[in-house]
Amino acid sequence: MKSDEPTRLTNVIMNLFRDQSSTTKPLTVGDTSSADLIAGADVQDDCAVYRLRGDQELVVGSDYVRGPKFRLYEMGYLSEYNLGHYLVAANVSDIAAMGATPLGLLSVVRYPPDMSDDLFESIMQGIKDACEKFRCPNIGGDIGSAERLILSASALGVCTIGGTLYRRGAKPGDLMCITAPTGLAGAAMEYLRAKRPSRTIDDLHLQTLLDSWRSPTARVDEGIALAASGRVTSCQDTSDGLKATIECIASASEVGVTIFEDSLPVPESVNEVAGHLGLDPLGLVFGDSVDFELTFTAPADAVDQLGERISLHVIGEVTETCEVVLRRRNGSHSSLPGKAWRHAAEGAGR
Repeated sequence: MKSDEPTRLTNVIMNLFRDQSSTTKPLTVGDTSSADLIAGADVQDDCAVYRLRGDQELVVGSDYVRGPKFRLYEMGYLSEYNLGHYLVAANVSDIAAMGATPLGLLSVVRYPPDMSDDLFESIMQGIKDACEKFRCPNIGGDIGSAERLILSASALGVCTIGGTLYRRGAKPGDLMCITAPTGLAGAAMEYLRAKRPSRTIDDLHLQTLLDSWRSPTARVDEGIALAASGRVTSCQDTSDGLKATIECIASASEVGVTIFEDSLPVPESVNEVAGHLGLDPLGLVFGDSVDFELTFTAPADAVDQLGERISLHVIGEVTETCEVVLRRRNGSHSSLPGKAWRHAAEGAGR
């Protein structure tokens, strides 16, 4: 069945987001500030409305998702529901990297005229479920027809005054950390595109690899903890890959970074894929893998304290030289392996 936009608003949107304004709890920011949703998606007005009290910093980010141009979607490994979930994770991850507490998400869902009501609802359900997972209500946006499926969103968050994290600010002597290992999404892409199946990978690792695309996690709690510490000097998510993230932090902070091969966590599934395909596992860990982890810098004593609150891995140290290098196990130095993500032409989706 294919309904028009007003019918979908009535049958899908209003059903999914009923009573949002009255059931969304006010967000407390610090000791004296708050943000209260008083008109959300359920009201179906032109805009959502928040009542803000006290001093706070508004953090806003926007990201577009490739929709059907995702290669794994084209290959049948991702569903419309997964695309909706991914849209939310990609946007919320950006504000998490700033240390913000999520306030709300505005989503844009444009769909081809022949899309069924069931598929449309699946996308919206994926968005809604991910928003609930990350405590970031979908407060509105835009839906309507287009030549193909187009997904975009803007995430909003709030920080206490002076509490927002930035890419710049890393200082020599700081340690560089990540919240969890990277490379899973990149390994999934390489393995499935190669079309060289392995029973071991299929039985033991494929589900984990696919989950990195189907239900990625935005590190909201970790970002809030990093900001609350007051000791983190820089932070960025790894949505463009770990190599690109490290190089960006170094450039923005005008410092160098030495990554320690001995300290770098490599997931077992990444090692299995690399061995099966004859690839360098570190190339997958550093390359354009969309893992949505947080990479951050902080003084050593602050890292010790943060390690009691969140999961983290120390992977390197900030240096005065403006070089980004990998210190190998044998003591030699090299550039970081892997290929940093570069936004390419429309037909070259991930």
